[in-house]
Amino acid sequence: MTPRAHLTLLELQRKVKLTLSEQFALPVWVSAEISDLKVNYSGHCYLELIEKEQKSDNGVPVAQARAVIWRSAYARIAAYFEAETGQRLAPGIRILAQVVVNYHELYGFSLQITAIDSAYTLGDMEQQRLETIARLQKEGAWEMNHTLEMPLLVQRIAVISSAQAAGYQDFCKELARSGYHYRLTLFDAFMQGAAAEESIIDALGRVAEQQEAFDAVVIVRGGGSTSDLNCFNAYRLSSHVAQFPLPVLTGIGHDKDQSVVDLVAHTALKTPTAVAGWLNERMERIEGWLEGAAQQLAELTVSRMREAELRLEQRMSELNRLAMERTLREQLLLEKFDERLAERLTQALRNEQRRLERAAEVVESRSPQQILQLGFAILRADGKAISTTETLKRQSTLQVELADGTTEITLKQ
Repeated sequence: MTPRAHLTLLELQRKVKLTLSEQFALPVWVSAEISDLKVNYSGHCYLELIEKEQKSDNGVPVAQARAVIWRSAYARIAAYFEAETGQRLAPGIRILAQVVVNYHELYGFSLQITAIDSAYTLGDMEQQRLETIARLQKEGAWEMNHTLEMPLLVQRIAVISSAQAAGYQDFCKELARSGYHYRLTLFDAFMQGAAAEESIIDALGRVAEQQEAFDAVVIVRGGGSTSDLNCFNAYRLSSHVAQFPLPVLTGIGHDKDQSVVDLVAHTALKTPTAVAGWLNERMERIEGWLEGAAQQLAELTVSRMREAELRLEQRMSELNRLAMERTLREQLLLEKFDERLAERLTQALRNEQRRLERAAEVVESRSPQQILQLGFAILRADGKAISTTETLKRQSTLQVELADGTTEITLKQ
């Protein structure tokens, strides 16, 4: 069997290299996202560039390439980029880079970056920001946190920040100077870098699990470059803040435009110290209101007591008047009753007197003397009146009482 015609791997690699060098003899401009960036101790900057599928929310990579910025150019390119955009070259940033296409037989395909167009990155960041805003508005989440009612007293505060961040320390010191009592609970999170967005979202989730324990959420960090704060324009984080069930206050150190998180939060302030100042001013207003309310209550109490005293005096006076009138009426009634009673007693006495007179007449008409005047006589034996014939039979001498006197008679047997 005769061997087939073939190329060695080296020959193939050299043909590819030749073809690429002929095809891309001059530098070309390429847009891509930085997925990884490392500056070697030697001063060379090594990058991983990717292209994501635009139609996918997950951003699935569809292309990837290694790139390098040699030490001789890196300081110039990085300094110019940061001066123009306000941010450092970092993962997650889209760039438009002028590249030289290289191919090495051992290391394969790579790009050498010779320049970066900062205007493209600024435009891309603003475009992403506008797309995030438009998407939140379309989904109806834009005003959700704004419409939550801020509690009258904001004292139980969930703070999302880094424990070591200067901004967090400034926030705590400003609150402490006020003299008001706050209960702060820190939910530690990365506030910059590639892991910041996911870390802050995780902290929000932990706060939501115990939302009844808090009055509001505060997201604070100190100032930083635009790239450090770029995660606050990301859709996922902005969406979580917009739909969070507690009012969110932000002080994330933007010196220029507000981030999308600032825009969807209930209350946005420039710095952590400003957030603490806002909380202290609110407490001062409430304290002033309470003092005013207490003063008004005291004045109202005095006024109501005075009114009550006046009403009591009026009622006592009216009661006295009514009592006197009632007493007078009762006295008149008693006087009339006394008069009527006296009249009735007098009449009763007269009636009794007439009845007694009539009774006396009857008694007088029936007295023994009157009966004797009619011709009757009273027989007595031994001083006792005789009422039966049997007594007569046993007596011989009787006393006879007549109207004009008494005489004795002797009975014959």
